[in-house]
Amino acid sequence: MALDQTPPLNSLGFAKAPADTRVVVAMSGGVDSSVVAAMLADEGYDVVGVTLQLYDHGAALAKKGACCAGVDIQDARRVAEEMGFPHYVLDYENVFKDAVIDEFADSYLGGATPVPCIRCNERVKFKDLLETAKDLEADCMATGHYIQRKMGENGPELHAAADGNRDQSYFLFSTTEEQLDYLRFPLGHLPSKDDTRALAAKYGLVVADKPDSQDICFVPNGDYAAVIRKLRPEAADPGNIVDTEGNVLAKHEGVIHYTIGQRRGLGIGGLADPLYVVKLDAERKEVVVGPKSMLATRKIPVREINWLGDEPLTSRSEWNITVRVRSTRPPRDAILRPISATEAEVELLTAEEGVSPGQACVFYDPESTRIFGGGWIHRG
Repeated sequence: MALDQTPPLNSLGFAKAPADTRVVVAMSGGVDSSVVAAMLADEGYDVVGVTLQLYDHGAALAKKGACCAGVDIQDARRVAEEMGFPHYVLDYENVFKDAVIDEFADSYLGGATPVPCIRCNERVKFKDLLETAKDLEADCMATGHYIQRKMGENGPELHAAADGNRDQSYFLFSTTEEQLDYLRFPLGHLPSKDDTRALAAKYGLVVADKPDSQDICFVPNGDYAAVIRKLRPEAADPGNIVDTEGNVLAKHEGVIHYTIGQRRGLGIGGLADPLYVVKLDAERKEVVVGPKSMLATRKIPVREINWLGDEPLTSRSEWNITVRVRSTRPPRDAILRPISATEAEVELLTAEEGVSPGQACVFYDPESTRIFGGGWIHRG
């Protein structure tokens, strides 16, 4: 009787030697993706590093010499040279502007609070870059995201990172089952960022001590207003700050300077109870303020749902789940009521403040670390 000669699965889940497994690593120039590339190269995989040139900082900020993006590309290239694998830079500026930056500006002007990092993963990295990886005949694509891919009874599942402080599941809810089949997240199981930096030091990477970027990549100093003002000059038009009855309380210098839930910097003094931004009306150039109680929301309409459950979303009238309505907040108990395969109403068991159109509502299994997908909040 012939013995089964199938080789054991390698660390990326393929039944072949690492040297025969090609993996494209999406390299941003930061420590996380650099460690992924170095680790896989060290394990003997056929690694190809790819960095996306997404925007020209000089154009985004309208000032010379502001090209931080160039530094990141150089850092990624140096890591590839040190570890001895090929590295390519792809110009995705036009794609990124159409798919991410323009929508960011438009949704802000529509009174929403957008999350461009999700759209970038959805429309650029996990779409166009993933197709490029397949064109390069890679077996899979790896990224430095802090999230886990685990094999379940029905195929790969998306799970929160082991380190709750680094977990990026909120930004990756729109990853489809097909994409999840092809993606790998080698850092998701690490207990902390310190472990990542220790690996960077072990491999002698130039980026080992590089600080984490805190801002949206095309808003490098956190000044959303400056970027939107350049893209949509009308957004800086002055207008009125009004109460819920329409009474004018103060003037403002453009709705782009305000977000739902904001309390400070309204220029309204002498009131017994503080007022908060409860609505942005870009068409009327109005910032609407009201008491804190108006920020509390229990029912949230969600659309463009990406569902990652084992059964179809519409197979039940109600799902008991937990949801996250902001990246910085813990998941809350909720009931998910499907309207269609891509629309639903989420009812929070305890009201949340500052639920804002344009943010994501991400679904979690209350019994485990699994992510059931999520959708976009479209009116609050």
